[in-house]
Amino acid sequence: RRFWGWLNAVFNKVDYERIQAVGPDRAASEWLLRCGALVRYQGYQKWQQDYNGLPTGPLGKYKIEAINATDSCIMYRGFDYLDGLEHVTEIKLQKCMYIQDECLQRLSQTKNLQKSLLRLQIISCGNVTDKGVIALHKLTNLEYLYLSDLPGIREKETTANILQQALPKLELELDLE
Repeated sequence: RRFWGWLNAVFNKVDYERIQAVGPDRAASEWLLRCGALVRYQGYQKWQQDYNGLPTGPLGKYKIEAINATDSCIMYRGFDYLDGLEHVTEIKLQKCMYIQDECLQRLSQTKNLQKSLLRLQIISCGNVTDKGVIALHKLTNLEYLYLSDLPGIREKETTANILQQALPKLELELDLE
């Protein structure tokens, strides 16, 4: 178990030279796929899941529009890869054992995501608490937030009210015990 944690940390190490060399979308795609997530590019319906099948072409041609991190090992230390992404409209974090409040705080502080992110789903991420969810209020263009199976959320009504006040146009869907 410790070996996998170490390996996942290696997969999440940010390579700033790589971001510089291939651009933020390609570098983030490589990171996400290495960690077991899927990406969908602007103008494409198909989800990219095969690291070795990453599309080639002119730098900057493929812009990440959606991220599905179901069962992935993405963790906080890799979140710098998100900084340069300008077209991400939706993110799904489901069964991500390394996602915690700090990750959601980091997500909500990412300037480009504050502008572009419209839909977010957080499902079965056991380390997420009210504090992390409340931090999402900085995602000012967020239109839809789905929260499900998050045992760390203890103050469901209070948390929902804080978010709704901060983001009046947010459609908040809760499936919490």
